[in-house]
Amino acid sequence: MRRRSPTRRLLAATLLAASVLAPMAVAPAPAVHAAGSDHGQHGRHGQHGEDDCPPGGLDPALTAELDRTIDEVREQAGIPGAVVGLWMPGKGSYVHASGVADTVTREPMSADLRVRIGSETKTFTVTALLQLVDEKRVKLDDPISAYVPGVRNGDRITLRQLAGMRSGLFPYTSDPGFVHDLLSDPYRSFTPREVLAYGMKHKNTFKPDAQFQYSNSNLVLLGLVIEKVTGRRLDRVIHERVLRPARLHNTLFPTGAEFPEPHAHGYTDQTLSGETEDSTDWNPSWAWAAGAMISDLHDLRRWAKVVATGELLSPKTQAQRLMTRPTGFPGLGYGLGIFETGGWIGHNGSLPGYETVTVYLPAQKATLVIMINTDSLSGGQEPSTLLARAVTQLATPDHVYDGSATQGRGTA
Repeated sequence: MRRRSPTRRLLAATLLAASVLAPMAVAPAPAVHAAGSDHGQHGRHGQHGEDDCPPGGLDPALTAELDRTIDEVREQAGIPGAVVGLWMPGKGSYVHASGVADTVTREPMSADLRVRIGSETKTFTVTALLQLVDEKRVKLDDPISAYVPGVRNGDRITLRQLAGMRSGLFPYTSDPGFVHDLLSDPYRSFTPREVLAYGMKHKNTFKPDAQFQYSNSNLVLLGLVIEKVTGRRLDRVIHERVLRPARLHNTLFPTGAEFPEPHAHGYTDQTLSGETEDSTDWNPSWAWAAGAMISDLHDLRRWAKVVATGELLSPKTQAQRLMTRPTGFPGLGYGLGIFETGGWIGHNGSLPGYETVTVYLPAQKATLVIMINTDSLSGGQEPSTLLARAVTQLATPDHVYDGSATQGRGTA
């Protein structure tokens, strides 16, 4: 197995990535087709809501090609297990689970398992912030210094710039000391201010709004803003103001390493040795408002439409959220805690051991969700991006999920 120093990679729930794959010795496992109230697969469908796809699977030829392609990409990229869900109104729906959820017991991957969703947490945190904007309790152009003291250039960095990844704050996950401390004891708990301190040791990387740079420091600060304004813990705010009204019953914001069953085991090569380890129970507190949350296929499917269409926000605020700006990566624009690529709107997530993609295509009212239990890169790209690109090339050839953002991930 090829080893890789963890300091060569951004250890974060991030969008941007680059490195080499440390292949995982995982034998292929047969596909497992999910059963459930909304997990249609190959013609087996349950009850559908008013905004769901009609009964019946996708075209049989397309279904067979998707099956073959997903399994091929999964095996080539060394992904232990994968779940892919695609819902296309007027055409049908598709759920495909293959590989294993546990490389020791060989438990098959299935569509009812929870995973850690990494940076998809950002969509929840920013939604909570934008609700406060709607309530006129904060303004997007307020400086962060009005809420959190001690931020470099904080009187010139706005909440809008933090949500849009244009603050210029040094990402704490790029600090070598942070990477060492986390990987030396990945079960330890970090506080938001502890992780911010790693980044605050460094000078800002550019003037506010000068360019795009993905940084988890931005979202941790927004989490602190939400707590200050509401007087409540962020996990409670998101549960009561976002998860409950969105009817996401299998999604949670953990306060520690808790991980409710059933869940897939996660595998990462972001370790001090460079060897692949089971990271299932690593404590995600270091990612907090930027990447600590947990969810499943059912909830992510619903969330994709909620966040892309602004169900929890006013039309005016949602319009501001979706005003994407260039990122420097062809085909990718970033708004306020959300991106657009190939017409797909949403976010991806990466945390040691897990990757996800949750996106919505307004042009076809289609939803794509991908969940995998590794974050080990393949040819310098996120394996979830490889799957998303392959699926959309087949299912929505005029709207291909562009993985170019994974080229040039910051290094720690």
